Amino acid sequence: MQAPQPETARPQHGPSDHPKVPRPKVGVLLANLGTPDGYDYWSMRRYLSEFLSDRRVIDYSPWKWQPLLQTVILSKRPFTSGAAYKSIWNEAENESPLATITKSQTAKIKAALQARYGADVMVDYAMRYGNPSTRSKVEAMTAAGCQKILFFPLYPQYAGATTATANDAFFAALAKEKWQPASRTVAPYFNRPDYIEALAQSVERAYAAKDKKPDLLVCSYHGLPQRYLMEGDPYHCQCQKTTRLLKERLGWQDSEIMTTFQSQFGPEEWLQPYTVEEVARQAKAGKKSIAVCAPAFSADCIETLEEINEEIKESFEEAGGDDFTYIPCLNDDDAHIEALTTIISENLAGWV
Repeated sequence: MQAPQPETARPQHGPSDHPKVPRPKVGVLLANLGTPDGYDYWSMRRYLSEFLSDRRVIDYSPWKWQPLLQTVILSKRPFTSGAAYKSIWNEAENESPLATITKSQTAKIKAALQARYGADVMVDYAMRYGNPSTRSKVEAMTAAGCQKILFFPLYPQYAGATTATANDAFFAALAKEKWQPASRTVAPYFNRPDYIEALAQSVERAYAAKDKKPDLLVCSYHGLPQRYLMEGDPYHCQCQKTTRLLKERLGWQDSEIMTTFQSQFGPEEWLQPYTVEEVARQAKAGKKSIAVCAPAFSADCIETLEEINEEIKESFEEAGGDDFTYIPCLNDDDAHIEALTTIISENLAGWV
């Protein structure tokens, strides 16, 4: 049996005083949106300030936006957002559900990749906002010997406010490295058959558990200002295609499924129809039983567990709806992990 290679060693033909160099590895860095460290005021304020200061998210002039954000919005919003996070917080682990789920996804993907490629593939995760930061994880990977890093933003559909800003943070972290690793980023996967299959299976499981098939499946995607679509962001079109492909895979009619958008913020018009309004309209129109899924989210978070399963559900029921079913995100479901692992393996071609 071959003896294991040491983690660090001096170059074979280098001088005796040459610093030790880590054994070369390939890094796979998963990335999600982020999470506050806690639901107290100051934790929420730090997180919201970082998030809402991102020009990819809010592209207003900082001269106008920052005074409003720092004095008005961040004096109140940490309290309301903190209460929302408190209602879903994982008290046992003292972390948000997004953090818990992302850890589990990472562990399963790591096990699958290392079983396939061995220990020289290093797998970890980072958050665009909050901790662990993208920079800290890039630093850790390069220090561990990762001379190549595959960066995977866990957003099926591309948006400047999600995928692009995650990539921005990755590239900014690379810019700080003296020995900069080669890098690749993973493209959106909104139309991949394995992703659509995982979505379809999750819907079929939820429907199989019902005594009666819901009247409508609402695919609720996180919203963006309508202006972003007109400026060239492909997110809206990719969301519509995901819904269409899901409908075709399920073998349904157009009347059984629809696309909506949630989480609008600020005064301007966002992508429509708005989920919170549309579920009420459907209830008034006689659709008394609906299911809602969130295909833009790879893991359950505040926008799904609190907004969909509480606020949007309440809107439906107050309008006369009787039966509301929230279908969880794909999270660490086996079909989802298999799809993500396959995507990663394809993107590692030539590296491993």
